[in-house]
Amino acid sequence: MFSVLSQSRRLRGFTLIELLVVICIIAILAAILFPVIASARRSAYKATCQSNLKQIASAFSMYSADYDECYPNINDPYLWMGRHWRWPMGIYVYFMANYDPNNPNGLNQITGQQKTILACPSDPSPVSKYDKTSYGLSACFYHTPEQIDSMTTVQLYSAAAPSPSCMTMRESDVTYPSRKAMLADWLGSHDTDSNGWWAWTGGRMYLFADGHAKYYTARGILPAVSSRTDVTRTPYPDINLTTNGIHGFDVE
Repeated sequence: MFSVLSQSRRLRGFTLIELLVVICIIAILAAILFPVIASARRSAYKATCQSNLKQIASAFSMYSADYDECYPNINDPYLWMGRHWRWPMGIYVYFMANYDPNNPNGLNQITGQQKTILACPSDPSPVSKYDKTSYGLSACFYHTPEQIDSMTTVQLYSAAAPSPSCMTMRESDVTYPSRKAMLADWLGSHDTDSNGWWAWTGGRMYLFADGHAKYYTARGILPAVSSRTDVTRTPYPDINLTTNGIHGFDVE
C-alpha cells in the first residue's frame, strides 16, 4: 500500500496555482533584470563610442601635425558628412576600404569589417548608410566664423552651401578647445531615437577640440544660433552652425 501511494505522489504534476506562481516569479525577475541588462548594454555602447572618438581624435592630431596644425579642408562644403571627411583622414583612421576615384562620395565603399571605429554601436541606421560612418564633423572646422554666422541651415544641407574658405582653420583658431565640439554621433542616439543634430531628443557622444569625448543629452548642447527670431535657422543643437563658428562654444 505504501509503495502505491508513493508512486502516485511521484506521478502527480504541478497544480494550476503552482504553475501560476512560477510564472509570476519569472515575470517579476524578468521585469527586474531586463532594465538592468538594457542599461548595461547602453553603458557598453557609450564606452565603445567614447573610445572610437578618442581614437579619431588621435587621428586628427596626427593629421594636423603633418599639415602645419591645419584641420582637413578639401574645398568640399559637405565635408561635415561622415562619408566625406573620412577620405582625407583615411591614412590616419584605419578602415578596410575600396576607394572609387570616379565616385569619391559614393556609398558602400568600405569593405571587409562591418564595424570600425567610424561606426557607433548605437547607430540604428544600416551599416551601408553613410558608408558605415556614424560621426559628423562640425562645419566650423573648415568654414570661417564669418561664413558660419552668415549661413542658414538650408544652405548647409543643400547645394547652396558656400565654398569653404581657402583660409584653412588651424588648431590655434579654436578659442574654447574644451567646449568646442568637433565630431559627434550623427543619427545614433544613446537614449532615444534621434533625427540628427536638428533634434532636441536623445543623447549623443561628442568629441571636443582638446581631444576629450563626453556624453551629453541634446538639451545639454547650446542652440546653434543666438537669436531665435531668425526663421531661416532653427535653433537646434547643431554644432555645425554654432554662433562665432570655431571661436564659439557648444556647452556652458
